Amino acid sequence: MAVPCLTDIENLAKQAGKILRDNYQPLPGSVNHLDIRYKGPIDLVTDVDRRSENFLLHEIKNAFPSHHIIAEESGGQSGNLEHVWYIDPLDGTVNYAHGIPIFSVSIAYQEAGQLVMGVVYDPMRDECFSAESGKGAWMNGQPIQPSHATDLDHCLLVTGFPYDIRTSAENNLDHYARLSILSQGVRRLGSAALDTSYVACGRFDGYWEMDLSPWDVAAGGLIARQAGAIVTNLKGAEDFLSQPQSIIAAPAPIHRQLLAYFQQYLGSN
Repeated sequence: MAVPCLTDIENLAKQAGKILRDNYQPLPGSVNHLDIRYKGPIDLVTDVDRRSENFLLHEIKNAFPSHHIIAEESGGQSGNLEHVWYIDPLDGTVNYAHGIPIFSVSIAYQEAGQLVMGVVYDPMRDECFSAESGKGAWMNGQPIQPSHATDLDHCLLVTGFPYDIRTSAENNLDHYARLSILSQGVRRLGSAALDTSYVACGRFDGYWEMDLSPWDVAAGGLIARQAGAIVTNLKGAEDFLSQPQSIIAAPAPIHRQLLAYFQQYLGSN
């Protein structure tokens, strides 16, 4: 059965990224050109999300017709579960719709239950993060690695919040408050794929989030892991894609400290 190479996935991400970049308008009021629809009270999707996803589905199905695809907007297309693609055609839709240039295309390929390749492409900075299992991780072809941070007190962290933040008891706000005090600071970019990729290259010292979907972090999680970060769920299990889904990605010393924090919290509930 035909399988992709990393260059194939990088090219797909860059072509989908061009769709995002060509339709991006940063000036105030310019976002009115978008066809915006709401999947929930604050969870939106644009016509550009759908155009990017349709392009990716078409290209993958043409090249690998028997593969299974899991995609954010359409749900994907059924196929052989030994070959699975995870697609987020526009990770950071809210940013995109508000003219904020922080968003990405995220594509991961899984074979026989194991993540094999992942690509996160930032079209506004032309930064392509990629990884292949057992071979390492790169940004624009250059090897990357996480930070050498050892002390949570001096770490810059990043996180995100669920779309049901108004109603969910697990809305991450309490962790955000506590870890803001325990660290140098906590940022929220609005793109989980970039969050994990930035941990992979050392821009952030650690990332955590809960209540995710597999397409949010499949590629970025693999990139961070192959760069040398430790990537698990909040309970320390290596599987960060299965439900109930959560993730910690950080260099080993910071991962231990974040995991201890969450184990203390989870152990009291």
